[in-house]
Amino acid sequence: MWLKPEEVLLKNALKLWATVKSNDYFILQRRRGYGEGSGGLAGLLVGTLDAVLDSTAKVAPFRILHQTPDSQVYWNIACGASEGEIAHHWEWLQQNIMRTLSVFDSSDDITSFVQGKIRGLIAEESKASLVAEDDPEKFREALLRFESWFSLPAKEKLVTYYSCSYWRGRVPCQGWLYLSTNFLCFYSYLLGNEVKLVISWVEISRLEKTSSVLLTESIRVVSGGEDHCFSMFMHLQQTFLLMEQLADYAVRRLIDKETFPADHMLADPLHITKRGLETHARNEAFRAFFRLPREENLLEVYESFLWVPFSHFNTLGKICVSENYLCFASQDGSQCHLIIPVREILSVEKPDRSSRALTVCLRGKRALRFSEVRDYERLANTIRKRSGNTASPMHSASCQALLECGEDEEGLMVGQRDSSKTVSTEALMNVFHPQDAENLDPKMLKEKMKEQSWQIHFAEYGRGTSMFCTRKTRDLIVRGVPESLRGELWLLFSGAVNDMATHPGHYSELVEASLGTSSLATDEIERDLHRSLPDHPAFQSDTGISALRRVLTAYAYRNPKIGYCQAMNILASMLLLYAKEEEAFWLLVAVCERMLPEYFNRRIIGALVDQAVFEDMIREHLTQLTEHMTDLTFLSSVSLSWFLTLFISVLPIESAVNVVDCFFYDGIKAILQLGLATLDYNMDALLCCNDDTEAVTILNRFFDSVANKDSPLPATVQQAPVGTSDRAAQRVDISDLIREAYEKYGDMKSEEVESMRRRNKLYVIQTLEDTTKQNVVRVVAQEVKFSAPHMEELYVLFKRQHFLSCYWSAGSGSSTSTALQNHDPSLPYLEQYQLGLGQFSALFLLLQPWSLAAGHASTQALARWTFRLIDDNHDGLVNFREFCRALDILYSGSFTEKLKFLFKLHLPPVCAPDSPDDGVIRRSPEKGRGKVDLQAYLKQWQDEIQKKEESIKDLPRIEQAQFILLSKTLYSLFHGDPEEEALFRAVARVTSLLLRMEEVGRHLREDSQTSSNPQSPTKTPPPQTSTTSPTSPPPPPQASTSSSPTKTSQSPPHQASSPTSTSTGAPQASSSSVEAITEQLQAATVVDPGASPNQGQGQGGGLDLLSTSTSEDSPSPSSPKPPTSSSDPPSPSGSASSDTLETETELANTPSEHTAPPSPVAMEWSFSFEQVLASLLNEPVLVKFFEKPVDTQSLLDRARRDQLKVKAQMIK
Repeated sequence: MWLKPEEVLLKNALKLWATVKSNDYFILQRRRGYGEGSGGLAGLLVGTLDAVLDSTAKVAPFRILHQTPDSQVYWNIACGASEGEIAHHWEWLQQNIMRTLSVFDSSDDITSFVQGKIRGLIAEESKASLVAEDDPEKFREALLRFESWFSLPAKEKLVTYYSCSYWRGRVPCQGWLYLSTNFLCFYSYLLGNEVKLVISWVEISRLEKTSSVLLTESIRVVSGGEDHCFSMFMHLQQTFLLMEQLADYAVRRLIDKETFPADHMLADPLHITKRGLETHARNEAFRAFFRLPREENLLEVYESFLWVPFSHFNTLGKICVSENYLCFASQDGSQCHLIIPVREILSVEKPDRSSRALTVCLRGKRALRFSEVRDYERLANTIRKRSGNTASPMHSASCQALLECGEDEEGLMVGQRDSSKTVSTEALMNVFHPQDAENLDPKMLKEKMKEQSWQIHFAEYGRGTSMFCTRKTRDLIVRGVPESLRGELWLLFSGAVNDMATHPGHYSELVEASLGTSSLATDEIERDLHRSLPDHPAFQSDTGISALRRVLTAYAYRNPKIGYCQAMNILASMLLLYAKEEEAFWLLVAVCERMLPEYFNRRIIGALVDQAVFEDMIREHLTQLTEHMTDLTFLSSVSLSWFLTLFISVLPIESAVNVVDCFFYDGIKAILQLGLATLDYNMDALLCCNDDTEAVTILNRFFDSVANKDSPLPATVQQAPVGTSDRAAQRVDISDLIREAYEKYGDMKSEEVESMRRRNKLYVIQTLEDTTKQNVVRVVAQEVKFSAPHMEELYVLFKRQHFLSCYWSAGSGSSTSTALQNHDPSLPYLEQYQLGLGQFSALFLLLQPWSLAAGHASTQALARWTFRLIDDNHDGLVNFREFCRALDILYSGSFTEKLKFLFKLHLPPVCAPDSPDDGVIRRSPEKGRGKVDLQAYLKQWQDEIQKKEESIKDLPRIEQAQFILLSKTLYSLFHGDPEEEALFRAVARVTSLLLRMEEVGRHLREDSQTSSNPQSPTKTPPPQTSTTSPTSPPPPPQASTSSSPTKTSQSPPHQASSPTSTSTGAPQASSSSVEAITEQLQAATVVDPGASPNQGQGQGGGLDLLSTSTSEDSPSPSSPKPPTSSSDPPSPSGSASSDTLETETELANTPSEHTAPPSPVAMEWSFSFEQVLASLLNEPVLVKFFEKPVDTQSLLDRARRDQLKVKAQMIK
């Protein structure tokens, strides 16, 4: 197959390769150990290495290299698995390439031509093989394996899969790598050894290509501090790029919360495809190279020659067509490129069909001629359709005349010609420092010479949006832009001129809409207005301050996601000096949204990423400094302002403008180059530094010494000190520093910088996430008894639970998209990740220390009540601190603390029935974006300080219905425990004792009321009455006349009667009555599953309800009950379902419309926490159950293992 040309070192390769054929430009080689002459020790070693380490034939046995006679550089252009395949490629080169190469005079031209042809062949093969690679049958089989091996939800979208090896130590495991929307998965099964790996993209901190002695090329993945190495790919570069795209997509969607509204292929994560990701990456590269608006997409690409009038020859390149632009870039991209807005095209003609050429006529009497266009008719029709023009005979002659005469007239800037109405129509520099045309001092004469050079450039290369950008353009930029042309060229090179031309009047509308608004952004803007270039006269007046306020406020209104960030004021101030107000606004848009992405937000991720790129470049280019300063974090802290303000904050203004000139032309690469040049210039002094403070002093002194000797600005504007002292004589000219930066480090390519950005972005984001984790753990660890490692594991589980609810959200309108809004990096550390009710319930049931039955109604109710209890601010979300406090009680709390927690779970309103408000978030998703209420924060802080420890005496009494729920919860906690039966008996004894105590207290209160009011009628109706009138109070429970020890002997083991002797000294009649009530409570626990849900609805409270139900539909308390089978485990609900019990409990809590309000006597049935605690303390088996130690590590391991599986089951 044809390969993308890559350099190889032939000297070292001769040990592994043998030459078969060669000519002046190509070499065919065979790998030793294959084919004829494969014997010998070298052949055996190479063959063994390839067989063991490269079973997928990553190293093909045959290859073709390209060379030129006077060059020592070789390019690998083709490989083959068989001699016949490579021979076919060799014959094609002989017949189609060799004859053409003889017409070239330069070796560089030969190499460029060969590389271009090979890339064209690869593109053609990719189109032809697209269907073969996307074989639906094979992909369907892979999808079935993917779902069966990893147990992921069916919604998880498999993007592609590859055969590769995963290295465990020094042993490779051959298997399959599956790349899906949210996970990187690997599976291998060899000789009974199964290897299964599932890594979330948002947990990856490093993703890079590496090479070593054993592995020629491999992909290294770092996640959670563990290294994973994959190798032996058939298409390693393609695999790596796709992995980068998936990781970047996951980070932007889940952490940055982007929704991709303009890209329908990425808007829905459930329908992501490999082709969609590749198209998205190609569109982003296209927009970045030509500085086009975000709405533009690469639609068509044509290879062609462009007639360059200033050089008088045709240059090979590619025509790129988007919705509103026609762009051209030469083959290497640096020779020349230009952007043609479709609105500037007048006509398209085809004067010469034999040469497959077409001519594009532009405004301003300009024309461009493209030749050797393969599908020139289609291109012509596309341009006509998008420009709205049709071919006309009269255009042919005019276009030909334009080609002959060249571009004699200047093209006007569209933004200047059709500028919309703005508040201020003059750049501040023209207002506060107008140029004097009669001033003939040396600096002004040099300024005039610069202007003349640019006028000559405009005459040759054109002016305006369709100007040719060449190496000569860059040379003029490095020398410095004249003051009068700076604003125009900034607009052109940044692409802001296109934004302004396509949005006429938009800035004025934003200014009017944002006028008078008040927000956190406007408050910060007002605070920083007078800190923006305070020494410049323009910002010492109301004119400059008002313009700056309008620009910053309008942008904050346009882009609330960014709003306002520090350093934007400094940048906007510089833009207003040289551009009109509306132009400065669109320049700010171009910088914040395209040229410096993610720079201006709360976490300044973009600046941190570029600092990491800067550190990598220091290690590569400044090795001496790296050896001297082993820790480069110092340079990161020093250089942060360089990137955020483009050196404006550290250089004098007259020098900083030259840096901004280079930035608008070359992007961030110019800032990186200047940073390296600055460190290189001060290398000797930095190597002698003993500490960071000394190094900072050296760099500050250096920046103070940088001057612009050619600046025409007056002394009142310049910031560098003027004088003739020795220090002034040692100043560094900014033009010399920039020229040195381009000479030494200008060979770096923008593509390399973007690749380094993508690689370091994952590391930077994970570093910030680790910082958040450390801060949260440090704060919460002071309040709980968990160890630091356990706290970190809990945090990882908590954070992962949040992302699990975001993985399968389909677009911004899905029901689960609210989970994405619960993550806000701008909030305090503890509130960055929060869980809703559904998320919390799933994680709580994984980590609870008991053997609760998952999926059971009572288990779900317990999780719901816990969520309500620990949601302190009642906002529908639980943060990590609240979550850990609850778990700490359940894991490490004392018997009293655990019982108090369970007791509070069963108090209203925590244990109220399900409500539509459950799970509803009661705060704004944009919390923290509005104005800060300092009074509310101070009040909250004061309340937390004054909050005292809750005493058990402060707890309210638990009513009868809630006490039944508490008993039911206790029974469910014992399920599966070795001492389950003993625990059931203990709870029964405690229940009986509590009821006896309450019965005695009730009789005492009744006797007291009777003695104090002897004329009051008795409250005890005849025992024979089974129903009562709606107005009469309910009858008190009566002891059965047939109560006897025989009943107790026939009761089930867990329904044994309580001890007969109590400390209350109650009469025997009361004891009999308590036994009846105990039977009624046990009947509430052992409910007939066939009973009607409406049975037993009476007038009184829960006990009256149970009494009526028992008298009508159940055996009397004195009737003997059948014994429980010894084979069945004791259960509080017997053979009844828990749902039936819940139904009757709800009926007890919520009377129907026909039920009278409960009587005062019935409402007195309640227990205090002290009574419950004292009763339970008398049962050692219960105390032992709640105080036994919890194996925290095993619970964490189980949760980590089952977390994804549980989520998959919930989705299914």
